[in-house]
Amino acid sequence: MTSLDPSPATTPAAGAHSTGRKRVGRRPVLIAALLGTAGLAACGEDSSDSGAAPEQSPSDAPSPAETTSEPAQEPTAAPSETTAPDDPLAGWSLEEKVGQLLMVGVDATTPSQASKDAVTAHHVGNVFLSGRSTAPASTISRTVSAFTGLAESATRGTAMLVATDQEGGNVQVLSGSGFSSIPSGTEQAGQSREQLVASATAWGQELASAGVTMNLAPVADLVDIAGPTSNAPIGQWHREYGHDAATVSSQARAFAEGMRAAGVTPVFKHFPGLGRVKENTDTASGVTDSATTRTGDPAVAIFGDAIAGGAEAIMVSSAYYPQIDAGAPAVFSSTIVTDMLRTEMGFTGVIITDDVSAAVQVQDWGAGERAVKAVSAGCDLVLASADASVAGDMATALVSAAQSDPALAARIDESARRILALKSARQGG
Repeated sequence: MTSLDPSPATTPAAGAHSTGRKRVGRRPVLIAALLGTAGLAACGEDSSDSGAAPEQSPSDAPSPAETTSEPAQEPTAAPSETTAPDDPLAGWSLEEKVGQLLMVGVDATTPSQASKDAVTAHHVGNVFLSGRSTAPASTISRTVSAFTGLAESATRGTAMLVATDQEGGNVQVLSGSGFSSIPSGTEQAGQSREQLVASATAWGQELASAGVTMNLAPVADLVDIAGPTSNAPIGQWHREYGHDAATVSSQARAFAEGMRAAGVTPVFKHFPGLGRVKENTDTASGVTDSATTRTGDPAVAIFGDAIAGGAEAIMVSSAYYPQIDAGAPAVFSSTIVTDMLRTEMGFTGVIITDDVSAAVQVQDWGAGERAVKAVSAGCDLVLASADASVAGDMATALVSAAQSDPALAARIDESARRILALKSARQGG
């Protein structure tokens, strides 16, 4: 689910606009000045486990000077663009704006050419360190530096969001020298709130020292079903902070507080909750939560607490929630993303999708259509953590759709400003 969700050593757990691509068969399923009228601002890991990846020497790390296998797209002005001189998007091409809305998976120790091409050819402005790496922090830092170097020319020198999945337990991408062995969410829940804040601060400092700026954690899912381990994405891997809303809310916010103290942006996931499903959206289709409701539900209230506590980013699940919107998975649902999370709950931060590159749950839509539907629904960041090769299709589809749809073009601008605002806040202005 990253959503990449868990995967101990194998793979565990875990809208409204169409590009015209056919489905393949299963059910369809910051700063106010920067944002203007818009609000301020995977589980995330690839579904394959490469095991202990070999350590990389400095010469093995991707170099900013490396060329790509495909030419960069010609810049295209956004339709009806009306950016003011002091607008952070002034002078940006549509392609460059779209790039800010994508986050592509990068193997933590052996980055693929597809990941590099996503940045250099499609202006992708954010990366997700994936896999299961035992490489030391120095190697991870070199990988990060190589990609941030590529961004100098490809993304107007704009800082990248560098994310990973460092929850603990079965979901920990980075475990080599320089990174602690983090206990599972269930074990973390045994610490006092003060202890967990201190622990998470230390774990966050390890990430920050390697160049990681965003952690797709904490898990804020409420697993309150009979037999918690029957919940494939969360309970089976002991990722939850408990089985009552008060405990989950308190401990998830404590973890987030520690990450923030270390300068790492936490991402609460997976709205409106994955604790009541049976199957994992990474590995199954038609995953449905028939219990969660739009109002008065303790599982949803946990995310409300996170918002009240200053949450900067929230990840949206790709499960179906028929009591809220029976027509689409959450990541493609404007009812869930815009009406519920953004408007009713007042969230002004960055909304990121769970992985929509390789997750089985969304394979009824082509890659480009997934990106367009997610952004149309109100998502800001589209996560392609498990399969970097689809990032080009996603970028191309968003550009093409926005050229003929002023409403989508405006949505892209809104999200790009919100993401730039988060980046600016991280850098202190």
